[in-house]
Amino acid sequence: MFNRLKKMFFQKNIISIDEFKKTELKVARILKAEKVKGSNKLLKLEVDLGEKRQIVAGIGKNYQTEDLIGREIIIVANLESKPLFGLESKGMLLAASDSNGPVLLRPDKEVPPGSKIS
Repeated sequence: MFNRLKKMFFQKNIISIDEFKKTELKVARILKAEKVKGSNKLLKLEVDLGEKRQIVAGIGKNYQTEDLIGREIIIVANLESKPLFGLESKGMLLAASDSNGPVLLRPDKEVPPGSKIS
């Protein structure tokens, strides 16, 4: 009985391996970064993913635009695009959170933009 209750209450967001395989995680290099007008936390990023792409991310309180240029990040590359503050975001960067806010995830050594995460 406890195992059934535990499964119901503590494992609400469990997905199958087949669902997870649909997610394309890739390395991207930030080419440009600028603050989004009217927002105190959104940044517009142009990234190289083997192709140039724009993403909008809520990391502006924790990262300065000039510190992001050239940095490698991990993004969800096959997420449907979404408008944020009138800008089209074609992906989502991955970040952990600590008591100070988002912390960008990145490879531990340089790899080519567009490299798949497996």
